[in-house]
Amino acid sequence: MQWDLIIRNAKVFDGHGGAGRVGDVAIKNGKIAALGGRLPTGESEAVHDADGQWLTPGLLDIHTHEDLEAELDPGLPEVLRHGTTSVVVGNCSIGLAFGNQRQSTLDPAQDPIVDCFARVENIPKTVLSKAADKATWSKPAEYLSHLDGLPLSANMAPFLPHSMLRIEVMGLQDSVTRQPTPAELDRMAGILDEAMQEGYLGLSTDGLPLHFLANEPNLSKRIPTQYAEFGEYKKLTDVVRKHDRVWQMTPATDDGGLTARLFMLSSGRLYGKPLKVTALAAIDSVNNRSNLARGLLFANLLNSKALQGDFRLQCLSAPFRVYSEGAVSPLAEADPLLRRLIETELEDVERRREILSDPEFIEAFRAMWSRGKSGFNIGHLRRKLRLEKEFLTRDLNDMQIYRSSIASWPGQTMAWIYHRYNAWCINSESIEEAAEAAAFAALGKDIRDDGEFFLGLLRHFDTDLHWCYVAANKDPGVIKRLLLHPKLLPGFNDSGAHVTNMAFFDGNLRALQIGLDESEACFSHMLSRLTTEPAEFFGLPDVGSLKVGSRADMLLLNPEQLATYDGEASVQYQYRDVFDCHQLVNRSDGVVGGVYVAGQRVWDGADFCGEHGRRSLGGALRAGSGQ
Repeated sequence: MQWDLIIRNAKVFDGHGGAGRVGDVAIKNGKIAALGGRLPTGESEAVHDADGQWLTPGLLDIHTHEDLEAELDPGLPEVLRHGTTSVVVGNCSIGLAFGNQRQSTLDPAQDPIVDCFARVENIPKTVLSKAADKATWSKPAEYLSHLDGLPLSANMAPFLPHSMLRIEVMGLQDSVTRQPTPAELDRMAGILDEAMQEGYLGLSTDGLPLHFLANEPNLSKRIPTQYAEFGEYKKLTDVVRKHDRVWQMTPATDDGGLTARLFMLSSGRLYGKPLKVTALAAIDSVNNRSNLARGLLFANLLNSKALQGDFRLQCLSAPFRVYSEGAVSPLAEADPLLRRLIETELEDVERRREILSDPEFIEAFRAMWSRGKSGFNIGHLRRKLRLEKEFLTRDLNDMQIYRSSIASWPGQTMAWIYHRYNAWCINSESIEEAAEAAAFAALGKDIRDDGEFFLGLLRHFDTDLHWCYVAANKDPGVIKRLLLHPKLLPGFNDSGAHVTNMAFFDGNLRALQIGLDESEACFSHMLSRLTTEPAEFFGLPDVGSLKVGSRADMLLLNPEQLATYDGEASVQYQYRDVFDCHQLVNRSDGVVGGVYVAGQRVWDGADFCGEHGRRSLGGALRAGSGQ
């Protein structure tokens, strides 16, 4: 037969932003062999009638941490079921390019994958250890070969992670206690240069002051990339610039001067040639509206004719809803008091309760909780103007219960529970639910304010109380404006990270829905922002487009179901056997009618099928290569 498969009668969007057209697509040997009008079905071994559905290129997720999951479940089901067929990994300076980098001969033994990922990406240490056990290679080129050999059902395009590069050259302990010697810095640049020649996307770094190591003796130390000085960043990004690759970075929000200097490295005017930079993130913070304004200012300035940069902030297509299990929350790392709780081992409930019962800790927390909420002072003015520095909300009205042993609590705010607690204090008979009354009795009647009540809940329930709040992107109009901004890139999804804290696997679908809400033309434009545009930016010529000769990675959409999809209601708390723990995931079943990788159908709209997770359909994407 001339073709392996024909998909008939779908409305085909090629990913370049043009109007969709009803027609057929033929596949041969994992590639698109023909597309257009009616193709002769007699020339194909199989035919799939997709009447009423829209056929698009497989979507790209440009910010993930699927490196770990690929070692345990290479079918990557939680991204694939939402139409994503290519993921960028090795973000935020951490990844598997050098294998597990374990140093068992040292005292204490060092396990960098566990140390760097556990608190930064909120992945249980048990899961990280399982993944690290499989990371037996030691060189970046070997990692690419390893990915090619896995039964991947999606493509993976890795960055070379800076924290791991520092550890490789300096050792973990030295990487967070001193600066590299000139010889060590030359070696780092040499390894990076070799990785660029092998096809790595570029370099990833991180400066967010929430990212700490997870093991003794470094619990108070940030991850290695954050100890680099400007000269080190400059030397390494010069290598990235030479190869016309990408620097993925997160600015140091606590060091504005360094951030400005690093952003300016994108400028072709200042450095002879533009440097591609993708940075986190353009989100509309609830507590501080100036963060977004500053980000957009830099995006417009760096991409201007005056500076000739190539700078793209990443943006999220959904409200930035953060889930917390007790005190375990990625944004809580910003507060030194709550950080003391996070530094404890997850299983050490008694240690956290000891801290939460300490009178000095309670008074310090109450002072922090109430700061700027009243009076005539700078703190109160900053709060009124939405210019606070806090990442975490300090308002019980914002905190919604997601899971609890108290049957009546899920879906309610902590403010509602506090109101019921105060009613119980006046009349204990007013609370009829026995479990709720018992919880209030355990808290006692000496709680003085809402801040102390919050601590009381953490002390009593620990991680059994699962709550959430929206930290950014509350305004749908702002989200849409950011997604369509020509100098931003949609895709700050963090897929594969924050196992019980975030769930944006469906982020690309949410972006498409936002486009469809306006018009079919806007849908097509949004699709290009999730396919051809990032593929071009990251130098991946073989994905993101439906054209003859390209990979047959494709998505079938049901437009009516996409139009009515409720992304905020899609989050589910699922136990995953392969992780041996729970995870927050999304469910968009019915929206995606089918997913094809290398021409093989791996999702049929309701379940995984065909060769999913059984043989290599995806592999390592190499920048600048058609592989």
